[in-house]
Amino acid sequence: MQHLFFSQKITAWYHIHKRDLPWRNIHNPYFIWLSEVILQQTRVVQGMPYYFKFIEIFPTVQDLAAADEKDVLRLWQGLGYYSRARNLHTTAKMVVENYGGNFPDNYHELLKLKGIGTYTAAAIASFAFGEKVAVLDGNVYRVLSRVFGEETDISSNDAKKVFTKLAESVLPEIGSDTHNQAIMEFGAIQCTPSPNCMFCPLSMECLANATGRVAMLPVKSKKVKVRERFFNYFVIEQNSNFVMHERTHKDVWSGMYDFYLKEFSENQDSLEDIILDDIFLKELLKNSVIKRESIVYLHILTHQKIQTKFWHIEINPDFVVNLPFDLQWYSLNEVDDLPKSTLVNNYLTSFIF
Repeated sequence: MQHLFFSQKITAWYHIHKRDLPWRNIHNPYFIWLSEVILQQTRVVQGMPYYFKFIEIFPTVQDLAAADEKDVLRLWQGLGYYSRARNLHTTAKMVVENYGGNFPDNYHELLKLKGIGTYTAAAIASFAFGEKVAVLDGNVYRVLSRVFGEETDISSNDAKKVFTKLAESVLPEIGSDTHNQAIMEFGAIQCTPSPNCMFCPLSMECLANATGRVAMLPVKSKKVKVRERFFNYFVIEQNSNFVMHERTHKDVWSGMYDFYLKEFSENQDSLEDIILDDIFLKELLKNSVIKRESIVYLHILTHQKIQTKFWHIEINPDFVVNLPFDLQWYSLNEVDDLPKSTLVNNYLTSFIF
């Protein structure tokens, strides 16, 4: 199949079947960048409300750069992968401080911004500035692998080089931005992991379809190693105030707020085992009642499986609590305003707010 013919077919399909998304048919690099960052690891239906919230509260990159990181994280709450929000804030400040508030207008300069990798740089360069550069995301890998019968393992070291070359070979001289939108959309709603090839406009030319390898392509051999973690959160309440602390060490929830946490590498069978070496908790429990002991919640991330239990304890009203230095009392309204992980926020929403 001629490569030009491929571009013509998917572009024609795109004009008929494309979704009406708010970041399309615009050339504002800030809005395009926001949409691309939000949609990393996030479905469109989940990400769209966040996109609207961000452009309403931070309508320009200058507004985002001037914001407090805590407010950015709070707005991001529920999307997960919070490093995206921290990088978003850092990049906004870089654009303002180093580029006068204007996004770089080319692929190579965009790559210098924190949190912007090859895909996002290509997307901004293509959609905002019309630069002829190929985009390469998971959807594009899948489409190219199947249509051209490319068997390079997409998790291998060679994959990016091989597929970039293939993506560039099908990129038209004119209308490359529309082509890029089309191939990503084609992978998102037509050439899905479990596609209906009967209605595919490329079914006659697709090598995977012709050789019965649709389910086998793209090849991906590496399996993600999953880390198991066991959380026991202590929801400490006294006189309608709650103990929270900011996670300052580098992890996925850095900058977020949560309850007093006891974490283990294996499950603990009893409360006695959980508080065995914790003098602070032992003293609290002598002067409190256990208001609620939750079920075990399973929270799955890309590289982690977290089993979480909440112990809601209510401290006697007159007991003087000596908090460790990193803990602080917050009213319920203050707790609501803090950026929190999905785990913590779901518990609060279900049982406290």
